[in-house]
Amino acid sequence: MVYQRVLRRALFRLGGGDPEVAHERTLAAMSRLGPLTGALRPFYGRSTPVEAFGVRFPGPVGLAAGVDKDGVALRAWPGLGFGFIEVGTVTRHPQPGNPRPRLYRLPASEAVINRMGFNNAGAAALAERLHRLGRGRVPIGVSIGKSKVTPVEEAVADYQASLRTLFPYADYFAINVSSPNTPGLRGLQDRAALSALLGELGREADALASTGRRPPLLVKIAPDLTFEAIDEVLSVCAEHEVAGLIATNTTLSRDGLAAEDRAAGEQTGGLSGRPLAARALEVVSYVTKRGEGRLPVIGVGGIHTPADAARMFDAGASLVQLYTGFIYRGPALVRGINRLAR
Repeated sequence: MVYQRVLRRALFRLGGGDPEVAHERTLAAMSRLGPLTGALRPFYGRSTPVEAFGVRFPGPVGLAAGVDKDGVALRAWPGLGFGFIEVGTVTRHPQPGNPRPRLYRLPASEAVINRMGFNNAGAAALAERLHRLGRGRVPIGVSIGKSKVTPVEEAVADYQASLRTLFPYADYFAINVSSPNTPGLRGLQDRAALSALLGELGREADALASTGRRPPLLVKIAPDLTFEAIDEVLSVCAEHEVAGLIATNTTLSRDGLAAEDRAAGEQTGGLSGRPLAARALEVVSYVTKRGEGRLPVIGVGGIHTPADAARMFDAGASLVQLYTGFIYRGPALVRGINRLAR
């Protein structure tokens, strides 16, 4: 409650109320705090470890991709109770992303719309940071996507380059083919394109791991896929022995917005937050039932209370991730889910 009544109000005023400026300043502060947050971990982070797709997680709550794309505050997040951190989405080439403004809060709906466009410093810069930091206390996932300058027909090589660069530092890779903010990207979820991509990435990972560890590959899917399209994704994932799914990314739908947020909802981009909860849960439930439990799932989308997380676990998710829920509810949400999972 202290976070929502005091800290959140202060954070939302940073940068004159510009959400992206507030985000950048918060990350900078977290980076300076770094390991000092470790003293908070006994309060926020006690939970039962989870093993999924061959990786052991000290807790079931992860920081979703998009919060700390370039890993600038990696040493701070575990102290707030996160059992794993997913950096990125990172691309082969550094890129500034889409023009600002590109991030919008919808407070009455506890939602966010973004059209960031994979702004990041590039795979090489992230690899250098991860090398410098060394192994941390929690697993690190790396979300990789297509560079905007790369034509869709050359996407496979683009993903391969990022995989090679970051291979020594990732505990798992998330293959992002579902962001709505990179032209042509969601087309990579189509059966033929996805099969070609996963086939080449699997072979690349096998070759890179010939003398050592092989981080598992996961696929992140959109909530806007039909069930028929999800079936095709599952079939391709089984064919290429993908280790797991992340369900879901942001949505193009504007269903469920509060009346006072409908004007802001006309902004283009992906919507995340509470309005996504029902659809994300539906997709997780469908995927786990169709996969008969053989394909571990990370549930993400609209998790704003421990009860939301409990519904994800009941639907079959092995782990959950937070982004927008963490913005609106703060570290107490992480603690509540960790206590639930003890």
